[in-house]
Amino acid sequence: MTDSGDSLSAGNVVTQLLAQWGKGDQAALDQLLPLVYRELHKIAKHYMNQQGAGHTLQTTAVIHEAYLKLAAGADQDWHSRAHFFGVAAKAMRHVLVDHARSRKAAKRGGEIQVVEIDEGLAVVGGPAQEIVALDDALQTLAASYPRQAEVVELRYFGGLSVEDTAKTLNVSPETVARDWKFAKSFLRREIRREAKAGQS
Repeated sequence: MTDSGDSLSAGNVVTQLLAQWGKGDQAALDQLLPLVYRELHKIAKHYMNQQGAGHTLQTTAVIHEAYLKLAAGADQDWHSRAHFFGVAAKAMRHVLVDHARSRKAAKRGGEIQVVEIDEGLAVVGGPAQEIVALDDALQTLAASYPRQAEVVELRYFGGLSVEDTAKTLNVSPETVARDWKFAKSFLRREIRREAKAGQS
């Protein structure tokens, strides 16, 4: 019972610090980071595991780069801890996308293959190509279906459950489930279309 109480207390502290930081208190961000670092590390490690061996970025570097991106957006209106971790995951993805785009620009060409991940979500093979292809497809999705793109950000990249995603977006779990199914189909189709275009 003590652990549960401690966890609840820690969650309340995080929520309070998020509120203070959202009002422009930079000191709150400095207090917040040690409390959320373990979860941020878990998200970053999840990303890095997807990149395969030999990736030139380290997990801690991804966290620190994302931290700088988060610190630059201090006036964010944080709805919850889940919202914060979703935005943090998005910032980490952008760090990896920027890195992947620079590597892709430096090394053109290479064999292209389609790799299936996460229940049929397909991306173009090769670590740098994979994350760039998925980011491009996500941007296309967001242009027409912004909520569905947010569901992908929160669920796939942020690791949130259907319920936490629903709370963050203020929709029902059923809506999240439908959006998730639609988004995966859309991304799979878009990535395959881009892969074919790249091979022609």
